[in-house]
Amino acid sequence: MFDFGNANDGQKLAISTVAGPVLITAGPGTGKTYTLVQRAIYLIQEKGIQPEQILMATFTEKAAKELVTRITNELAVRGIIANINEMYIGTFHSLCLRIIKEHLEYTRLKKNYRTLDDFDQRYTVFQSIHKFRRITGFDGVLSNTGAWRQAGEICELVNNLSEELIDPTDLKSDPDQQIAALGNILEIYQEVLLENNLMDFSAIQTEAYWLLKNNPSILAEIQKKIQYVMIDEYQDTNYIQEQIVFLIGGNHKNICVVGDDDQGLYRFRGATIRNILEFPSKFTKGECKVIPLVVNYRSNSDIVGFYNNWMVTTDGARFRFRWNKFRYDKTIEPHDKSVLKSPATVKLASVEDEEEWREKILLFISELMSSGKLNDYNQIAFLFNSVKHERVTRLARYLEDNGVNVYSPRSDMFFQRDEIRMMIGCLMLMFPKYVIGLEQEEYQFLQAEHYKYYRGCVMAANAYLEKSEAADLRNWIRRRGKIHANLKETTDYAYSGLIYQMFEFEPFSDILGTNIRVGVVDIRPARNIALFTQVVGKFEYLHRIDVFNAKYIDINTERLFNLYLRLLFDGGISEYEDDAEYAPSGCVSFLTIHQSKGMEFPIVFVDSLGNIPRKAYKDLIEVVEDKYFKRPAFEPYEMTKYFDFWRLYYTAFSRAQDLLVLTCNEDKRTPSMYFREVYEDLYDADGEMFDLSEFDFKGVKDVNLKDTFSFTSHITVYETCSLQYKFYKELEFAPVRVNAMLFGMLVHQTIEDIHRAALRHEEHLINPENIIGWFDTNYTS
Repeated sequence: MFDFGNANDGQKLAISTVAGPVLITAGPGTGKTYTLVQRAIYLIQEKGIQPEQILMATFTEKAAKELVTRITNELAVRGIIANINEMYIGTFHSLCLRIIKEHLEYTRLKKNYRTLDDFDQRYTVFQSIHKFRRITGFDGVLSNTGAWRQAGEICELVNNLSEELIDPTDLKSDPDQQIAALGNILEIYQEVLLENNLMDFSAIQTEAYWLLKNNPSILAEIQKKIQYVMIDEYQDTNYIQEQIVFLIGGNHKNICVVGDDDQGLYRFRGATIRNILEFPSKFTKGECKVIPLVVNYRSNSDIVGFYNNWMVTTDGARFRFRWNKFRYDKTIEPHDKSVLKSPATVKLASVEDEEEWREKILLFISELMSSGKLNDYNQIAFLFNSVKHERVTRLARYLEDNGVNVYSPRSDMFFQRDEIRMMIGCLMLMFPKYVIGLEQEEYQFLQAEHYKYYRGCVMAANAYLEKSEAADLRNWIRRRGKIHANLKETTDYAYSGLIYQMFEFEPFSDILGTNIRVGVVDIRPARNIALFTQVVGKFEYLHRIDVFNAKYIDINTERLFNLYLRLLFDGGISEYEDDAEYAPSGCVSFLTIHQSKGMEFPIVFVDSLGNIPRKAYKDLIEVVEDKYFKRPAFEPYEMTKYFDFWRLYYTAFSRAQDLLVLTCNEDKRTPSMYFREVYEDLYDADGEMFDLSEFDFKGVKDVNLKDTFSFTSHITVYETCSLQYKFYKELEFAPVRVNAMLFGMLVHQTIEDIHRAALRHEEHLINPENIIGWFDTNYTS
């Protein structure tokens, strides 16, 4: 008999219903992850299913790691021996990459293909913007702005079209010049990817899809192997992800999807709520079992009641909408009725005085701490629509100035950190010609804010170098500066090599000597420096820079500072986030609402109450959807802004466990009319009805994530040099590629080619001529 532990009746049903299609609608705090973990254990223990026959896909790497950890732990507790390394478990993108890597020769890709992140993708388009601008009708599709902004718009369009499996040939033949131009944009973009052996995030999925679609034998092999499919966060999937799910699991129909239609947040990435709402209709009537999970174990019942009420408050002074068929009708039930007399949902506000608002927040946090009710600042989280807004960063600085540390890795403070300003300043000083140009404002691509920032970096570096303890670094920088100003012979290093040489000196050597086990604030400088090596290494890769030579040193240096780093400066860089410590001890967290998805905190402040629903689609895409998408539009266009707005704040409100605080600086626009009805009914946090003494706040739950280690990538590196392991594997410094490393990699890849040929039973291809050819191909790619 299977031990269901503390599972409730709904969870037991979800765990044990494994044959055929299943939809689990799981509200916030209803034990969704617990149910998924137990369902996997049930398949292995009760049904005798091998781990390699199970596929589990989720939305983030962190969620995937948590599933692996919890399944591993549960197997150990039950004494079950199973190798879950063989299980297909990860994000959609990681699972698609696994399929691609296992069958690379059946794709358009060559060895050493490069996967682009969002910035890489935009930068790649930016470098080729002249190709796009030659398209007839280009100006009718994109805004008449600079190349960088146009590159961003192109990426947004092609991602949307790729994920809907749109063929550019169909668009190109359309009589509408705008649509035809859009087809040409998509075609040229795909050519750029092909020519440079690149994949963006959308292309990872399309490559996997066409690989399976065009190779029936490979699809049949995967279908035979994978007998059970489980998809988490199904409300956030898009069209191509749905297609991949049904390609892999459509024959046996053992597909279980889990999600909450009320927490669908990613329409801007192509996600559609229709996938979860229409899932039962993909099968014959009554074939799909629908199991609702509605008992909330996270939040105080007052908070549950508040966000239930939010979802049905769809009438206001000047707005009105109805959910109709675009939401599963549900009411979340609290596990326990609150025994508090004090409200657990309150507001904390000032009136047209931002300084007073900050003071009230600090006072409230201080009272929480001094009361003894709060054990650690990490029990508090602030949620915003954006953590980059000036009002938010002013609040963060105010709290830190008054002794409350703030953890906000996505607030784009990277370039403002002292260690990064020092590193950029020291690097610039090693290129005297560039610094002279900076002083004389010779660079047309830099604007006033860039000149101000770069000069500040140089001044900070010079101020440090004047100190007596900086003599060694000062002399070394001067020597390098003389060499680079009068370069005649090619060096054996480039920017990355120069940075690593700089680590020999203070203050960098001291920063890098920080114990990796210290708190997130103390280790942040070392992690930021590591991130900077990744940024510079990526620049060198994109521009094929291995060494300095007299012909290109000046132009490449200008390109690094005036183009690449400038664009990153404008767009911002997120700092390191530790999946195993989403609420670092000693810090309050500043998060976006999207970032907080899947998290929970004892005390949650929800800000950004001045927001209003905004149109989130382009008119041209609406026309293309009606004519060329594989299925007609689902939600009414004019209603989507309301649906998305309500889902966003429902997600925010439901993060709170013990206390939910709506906070703002009230004025004629804040809170907006969309919040007014629920906001005005709340009691004040500094009023008589709120009684802090009644509360007992939970601690932040431990996140126990197991890392996966391989012999060659981790154990061998550690045994060779533990310090090297610290830098490359824990801090994630970008290694400088040298000839010996390159040769070793080429040999390894060529051996893989030989191995693949043997697996395909093509032993006749394994001969000296083909081996040399494979080696040469790997080198050129």
